[in-house]
Amino acid sequence: MVVKVYKDAETIGKAAAAMFAARVLEKPDCVLGLATGSTPIPTYNAMINYFKEGTVDYSKVTTFNLDEYVGLTHEHDQSYYYFMHDNLFNSINVPEESIHVLCGTADDLEAECAQYEAAIEAAGGVDLQILGIGHNGHIAFNEPADTFAAKTHVVSLTARTIEANTRFFASSADVPRQAVTMGIGTIMKSKAIVLVATGAGKAQAVHDMIYGEIDPKCPASILQLHPNVTIICDKDAASML
Repeated sequence: MVVKVYKDAETIGKAAAAMFAARVLEKPDCVLGLATGSTPIPTYNAMINYFKEGTVDYSKVTTFNLDEYVGLTHEHDQSYYYFMHDNLFNSINVPEESIHVLCGTADDLEAECAQYEAAIEAAGGVDLQILGIGHNGHIAFNEPADTFAAKTHVVSLTARTIEANTRFFASSADVPRQAVTMGIGTIMKSKAIVLVATGAGKAQAVHDMIYGEIDPKCPASILQLHPNVTIICDKDAASML
């Protein structure tokens, strides 16, 4: 792992976006793995700026998102499909047919997960994946568990994750209780990973990810085994390192 510490979220976003820009410039038809939540927004803002400046052309890029809530349509303003279009895709030129987000309202969620896995493989795998990290060490919606989930699957969200996501909904009762998510094994197949963490609330998780035992109780700890991981965080998130 390479750990880089920056002063604030905006600087972190620019650093992460520079990694994405470099990958697209090197391989215009690359496959990018994307994440949702407040943490990657500065990265997406910087990616948009690269496009508006004419520095980066995303027209040949393929994207796969990490996860989606079960039960929310793509039109729902808290769905991750909606989030990605609102915060990135509406402002850059990735073709709609090259954008992949899991469908949380599929009639057969297991089949949806299997099809997603097949689509990632058919695309040649993810070249660069961005991750956040939860307070409990989760990556994507892979919650602490007894084993590492291998493939894209349906997961029940923990009370802590539901609480953390309540700020995006009218109340905690409105937060979906399940999600579909890339598995740990799927994420680990990415050729390169950048994980972004900000705030003192993530300090313990960042410490355990880097220095703790590799344990599915801290899903992010598996990243110790990946050959190409960059951790980008602010001083607060790095305070226990």
